[in-house]
Amino acid sequence: MGFLEAAVVVYLRELYYPEGFTFPLTLMAIETLSIEYLREIATMVMLFSIGIIAGRNFPERLSFFLFSFGIWDIFYYVWLKVLLNWPPSLFTWDILFLIPVAWVGPVLVPIICSVTMILISGCVLHFQQKGYLVRISLREWILLIGGALIILVTFVLDYSRIIIQHGFIARFWTLRADPDFQKIVAHYIPISYNWHLFALGEVLILLSLVLFCRRMKR
Repeated sequence: MGFLEAAVVVYLRELYYPEGFTFPLTLMAIETLSIEYLREIATMVMLFSIGIIAGRNFPERLSFFLFSFGIWDIFYYVWLKVLLNWPPSLFTWDILFLIPVAWVGPVLVPIICSVTMILISGCVLHFQQKGYLVRISLREWILLIGGALIILVTFVLDYSRIIIQHGFIARFWTLRADPDFQKIVAHYIPISYNWHLFALGEVLILLSLVLFCRRMKR
């Protein structure tokens, strides 16, 4: 799946970024953008399907989904490096996702997130296979979801700021066809990433994992 994702990106960049991917973004036709949305949804459905098929219960299904997602995302960048020699640096900015708005961040960030997903899935599956009754406590869920939401905020912060500051909230569901929004996006270049906020989210997730492992070992 990592190769398939990278192959699609190779074609897209050949069409829209023949001299190499960089910001500001080249605007896509609405029809092409709609297909890209559907492709992203289809990818998530496939990853969820792996978890549903491979797991016997919710913790296992979640773990296999996280593991599959992490491996897929890491090898997506591995194949981009092989096929396009991109990214030139782990701190190169990339478009990570498009739904519901564009997610942007340095390449290193999704790689760290992917490693964390693999670590979480490995711990849960380890205890599951040892015969433990695996349950995630409310406190662990709060830390895990809270950390994930904080990291999500770092991805969508810039685009959310554009939407709010320029009064596009009322037109949110029609943004892809809004010429005013497209003009602003056509000049958007990311400058800095909120590493402190990302670190906070990552710490909360890892704290949740530590608490889970300590509780399971008792």
